[in-house]
Amino acid sequence: MSYYTSRQHFEKIFTETNRSHSFCATNRQEFHDWSDSLREQLHRLIGTGQMHRCPANPEILEEIPCDGYVRKKILIHTEEDILMPFYMLVPTDIQKGEKRTALIACHGHSSNGKEAVAGVRDKKVVAETIDHYNYNYGEVFARKGYVVFAPDARGFGERRECYDQGEEDEKLLASSCSYLNVMAMSLGQTVMGMWLWDLMRLVDYALSCDFINGHIACAGLSGGGMQSLWLAAMDTRIESCVVSGYFYGYLQSLLINYNCLCNYVPDLWRNADIGDIGALICPRPVLIETGDADFLNGKDGLENVFPQVEIIRKAMRLFGKEENIYHDIFQGEHKWHGGQAYQWISSHTPPSMEEVK
Repeated sequence: MSYYTSRQHFEKIFTETNRSHSFCATNRQEFHDWSDSLREQLHRLIGTGQMHRCPANPEILEEIPCDGYVRKKILIHTEEDILMPFYMLVPTDIQKGEKRTALIACHGHSSNGKEAVAGVRDKKVVAETIDHYNYNYGEVFARKGYVVFAPDARGFGERRECYDQGEEDEKLLASSCSYLNVMAMSLGQTVMGMWLWDLMRLVDYALSCDFINGHIACAGLSGGGMQSLWLAAMDTRIESCVVSGYFYGYLQSLLINYNCLCNYVPDLWRNADIGDIGALICPRPVLIETGDADFLNGKDGLENVFPQVEIIRKAMRLFGKEENIYHDIFQGEHKWHGGQAYQWISSHTPPSMEEVK
């Protein structure tokens, strides 16, 4: 049987395309000009310009004492008719009048949204995915003193669309990425744009809390790494970040490796590769976690990762801040490692810092 496919055709187009916003700055002014232009272009591509601010109207839905922290479930508006539930994990050792650093903990797939990141083990299938991926990094950060904000991204957890709703195991770990992105792209938006918009509104809310000192970091695994990457790249209020299991050349990891539709933004690959997006974080600190056996790295494995990390490194050199990019390579598959991540965030954005005035 013969098959006449198109993949090699698109590989050739990708390889021969000169990305319009590839990082090429040679001094700080060129960097700022480049970063302003790329951010503007990315906002156009992902459709955030179609989204509109509104009052958050926060509502506390529940408050549960846990070991070392209190878990509050809160609901806010991110657009007039869009609601986002999230957990806020507040360390129990916060004293009256004390202010702490905020940390946005983003989830990826197979998480039941915020549940895995916040360490909620009520359901067996979620407890198993926590253990498999070391998924409860939000809970760990809370026990290390951070006020953690762990949201449901659109299409996950309590934000699953009708086709993916239910309490069966496979439904709990399902997501509505493809359904959302098909609708969104046909209207000039994207899932990535919706996720970024919601996260930026969550940053607004976090920084409005009177027990937050004005400092904020973010971290995430897999699709949560994608969210952490884009949030830090596009919102300079993020002071440091960890991107775990989501940093590799797009050709091998997204074009050749068919992945979830949430990864795809129309015309993105004609503008930038992932290293260019990562370079937007400079000179703020960023740690990349990579498992040496992570299948998402692509057919060349780490050799598909190193060139993208080097783009960030080159950008950091312009600021004399090469120490602000750290690549933590560990032996293992696709999971949160945490070997250096907690210390990295703590050293750059400690849980207790002088308040931003």
